[in-house]
Amino acid sequence: METLTPVRQPYSPAIKEYVIELAVLKPQPVYLFVKRAFDILVSVCAGSVLLLPIALVALAVRLDSEGPVIFRQERLGKGGKSFTMYKFRSMYIDAEKNGPQWADRDDCRCTRVGRFIRSTRLDELPQLWNILTGDMSLVGPRPERACFYEEFETYIHGFRHRLAVQPGLTGLAQVSGGYDLLPEEKIIYDMQYIQNRSIAMDLKCIFKTVRLVFTHEGAR
Repeated sequence: METLTPVRQPYSPAIKEYVIELAVLKPQPVYLFVKRAFDILVSVCAGSVLLLPIALVALAVRLDSEGPVIFRQERLGKGGKSFTMYKFRSMYIDAEKNGPQWADRDDCRCTRVGRFIRSTRLDELPQLWNILTGDMSLVGPRPERACFYEEFETYIHGFRHRLAVQPGLTGLAQVSGGYDLLPEEKIIYDMQYIQNRSIAMDLKCIFKTVRLVFTHEGAR
């Protein structure tokens, strides 16, 4: 297993270009085993405990607007492998009639219920299934769509290096600003996480995420 070392070249707002370089670090078999076991335990327990809230959110989404309760979208996981990520639908069904769009703070594509479940992160609950199946982890860089990887790579060279690890439900970038960060800022946090991954860092991200659920900071 490889880990990464980020190298941030001088940044100029005029050219808006970063270069992120890849380096080899030590294998972490014990950490990866414990991380996977923890992912399975938490996804099973949380799914059981939150069964009623999950059912209530599903009902609210169904009653609020037309369309499926669960939103499915292809994202890139570890090694660039495509997988289907699940969320509670927070937008109207024609939200991307003009093509893929980056989430905005006051996203007019959101439904009434959608704004609430996004701000409280309840829309992410179905990703417990992604974690259980191994497509995602509790902590890691947030998974992105292939089209955004292509776009960001044009001015953030090395953005795809975040595909070296399992994507996460939450991560260092999410608890350090989340959607308030630009992609060129998020990648720095993602690379710092990849370089310094540990059980302690994962737990720190999880505890900070719990706090953010109540403060709504960085949510869209």
